[in-house]
Amino acid sequence: MTAKKNWKRFWKLGVEEFNTQFFDITRDGELTVREGNYIYNLNDLVKKYGSPLEVVFPFILEERLEDLQDYFRAYMKIQGYKGKFFYHYPMKVNQNKEFVMPLISEGAHMEVGSVNELWLVKKLWEGEKFHAKLRVLCNGPKTDAYLKLVDELRSKDLAIMPIIEDEHELDKLYKYKGDVGIRVNLDTKADTHWDKKIDRFGLTAKQILALPRMKNLKLLHYHIGSQIVTAGSVIKPVEEAMDLYIKLSKIQPGLDTLDIGGGFGVPYEKKPFYTAKEISERIVKLLKKMSDEAGIRHPNLVVEWGRYVVAPAQVTIYNVIAEKPIPKANAKSWYVIDGSFMNDLLDTWAIHQKWHVVPVNNANTRDLKSVWLAGSSCDSDDKYTAGGNYILLPKLREGEPQHFAVLDSGAYQDALASHHCLLSSPAKLIAQDGTIKIARKRESSEMVGKLFGWGNGEH
Repeated sequence: MTAKKNWKRFWKLGVEEFNTQFFDITRDGELTVREGNYIYNLNDLVKKYGSPLEVVFPFILEERLEDLQDYFRAYMKIQGYKGKFFYHYPMKVNQNKEFVMPLISEGAHMEVGSVNELWLVKKLWEGEKFHAKLRVLCNGPKTDAYLKLVDELRSKDLAIMPIIEDEHELDKLYKYKGDVGIRVNLDTKADTHWDKKIDRFGLTAKQILALPRMKNLKLLHYHIGSQIVTAGSVIKPVEEAMDLYIKLSKIQPGLDTLDIGGGFGVPYEKKPFYTAKEISERIVKLLKKMSDEAGIRHPNLVVEWGRYVVAPAQVTIYNVIAEKPIPKANAKSWYVIDGSFMNDLLDTWAIHQKWHVVPVNNANTRDLKSVWLAGSSCDSDDKYTAGGNYILLPKLREGEPQHFAVLDSGAYQDALASHHCLLSSPAKLIAQDGTIKIARKRESSEMVGKLFGWGNGEH
């Protein structure tokens, strides 16, 4: 067995279970990503463009969406399932154009949560950037401006459906001329970062079953959380929602779609994790069995698994700028980085997200050290300790930079990013078809200052 294969396995690369099937280590210990016959050397990129650096791989988005659609449609065919499958991309996960456009090109429909996200869809619609069959679901609180834009787009023949979240919205949308959906607040609670004992969104099953007949009620929706940890927590709410769907279909004859929302997790941590392939088969089998037993037609199925599709399509690269010993801890040293977790990877601080961290150079050295990572803001919470455990990285070498990559950083982090201590956001590159494009230049002090009202020539 070659050293290359050993290190590839050591860093959990080239493994579909960890979403790293496109990653590898060269003989020189440098991290690479392979797109067909193209190979991107991340060490070369960070040498050329500097750090911190975000690198986006649109082909990973496309492959993950293709696979997900293929799983569901194949199992529907095998099981004799009569409903249709629709993937709706939740824009809140990552609204960057370089993420949205590849997904639309692969057949994704859209889910928006605010008037501004819907405005982006409007610009695409007016610019004829997507097919007329694209469907849009509208979640989130329905402000007057939001509902006005929904009406405008419906009048322009966009297939758009607002989802009723509460009784207030029910009053507003009761006379809406187009199709509507309704959200249920399930009793089931999932094993997830986001779980709340009381969810402010959705009506109870009892309230929904008490509604008068609505000819335009087409869809039943729920959203159980984010980054669900176990397969059972994905399947259990599907069963509860389908039980309600069966009862509701006998009252609301127009109902034909079940939307199981988002929450499908990503294996950030190095441990066995459920897969989209196994879960899609279980969902299709369950829905078919329950439909057949109840004597109703198989519902169309919508999933909004955003994190699953987009998280692995971006990596964030940092350089270690200093080392500081740590007495009496799981880690031997702090590695201080040239960026900020609180700014660039906010979930590190907000929900104590654990990440898959891999060296960008020197990944084939046995000279490793257990470390904690510290951001370069002046905030003591700006750190990553792998939950109090440690991160293995190469020992620093005199006069040589040490870069590392945080994998799976494509979901949520950009929209949540901040400028704590007025630090600059990372530069962003798009790696596609063997070429590199700069999507966001590195911010200068002047650029950041302008964001806070410090324009040229002002005192």
